[in-house]
Amino acid sequence: MEQRYLGRSGLRVSRMGLGTMTWGRDTDADEAATQLLAFTEAGGTLVDTADVYAEGESERVLGGLLGEVVRRDELVIATKAVARRDDGPFGGGASRGALLVALEGSLRRLGVEHVDLWQLHAWDAAVPLEETLSALDAAVTSGKVRYVGVSNYSGWQLGTAAALPGHVRIVSTQVEYSLLERGVEREVAPAAEHHGIGLLPWAPLGRGVLTGKYRNGTPSDSRGASSHFAGYVEQHRTERAARIVQAVATAADGLGTSPLCVALAWVRDRPNVAAPIVGARDSGQLLGSLAAEALTLPPAIRAALDDVSAVGFGYPERPMG
Repeated sequence: MEQRYLGRSGLRVSRMGLGTMTWGRDTDADEAATQLLAFTEAGGTLVDTADVYAEGESERVLGGLLGEVVRRDELVIATKAVARRDDGPFGGGASRGALLVALEGSLRRLGVEHVDLWQLHAWDAAVPLEETLSALDAAVTSGKVRYVGVSNYSGWQLGTAAALPGHVRIVSTQVEYSLLERGVEREVAPAAEHHGIGLLPWAPLGRGVLTGKYRNGTPSDSRGASSHFAGYVEQHRTERAARIVQAVATAADGLGTSPLCVALAWVRDRPNVAAPIVGARDSGQLLGSLAAEALTLPPAIRAALDDVSAVGFGYPERPMG
């Protein structure tokens, strides 16, 4: 698998990341081990988790596989903090105290001495940005974190955090980005490019909708049929999405590949994208995503997909003439 630098940093990651949001809940440890082995054998290195995924079980499952399935130094481990874990004074948020407590918890669950990429899961308007960034500084200075990033920041939030002087450099922003969700192209992507920050798209398959599995209903074994993911998937089951899914399916038929591969290749090769984060309930789904590594979309097909999924731009993204 091709390796890419993450933004204007020296951190190299595989151009596909393995997401672990279902690990410890819908994906047990044995299945997670199978996924991790398949991913690393394909050349994958970036594995993404968070302190709140499955209430911390995702990190525990990943930590249990280190040394058993893969060596620690074969992976770029990325995790996140900020989301609320409990009701205690340090149970969430982006205060210095809460973040450093969260980091210690992640290190303990993962069973590692450091994480390679530590990300702020969301913006916290209640905490001064300088305080939040001071926690990132302390984490890097301590050696417990190698690089830092953010997630789900708007354009102005990303630009403000990146431009504040005297703090550790932000190298990545993790955002929802797919043929069904291109809103980041208005402000977030330009801000990231300007500041040398790499994009890590989450939900690159449109929360599973771009695979075409929901075209004729809701499969009983899909996320859309589960109690905790039904609403998550439903947001992308619209008339506009149906047109885009049809275009993806047509392109896949013409190329002799799957809609999944077409959708993933499209977002993977967008400007400034380092690695889409792909989650899978089982190893079969993951192998389908890994097959996209061999696909490069022809310019004509890419242009057609760009057109059918285009987002509206106007003032102020495009200055008045």
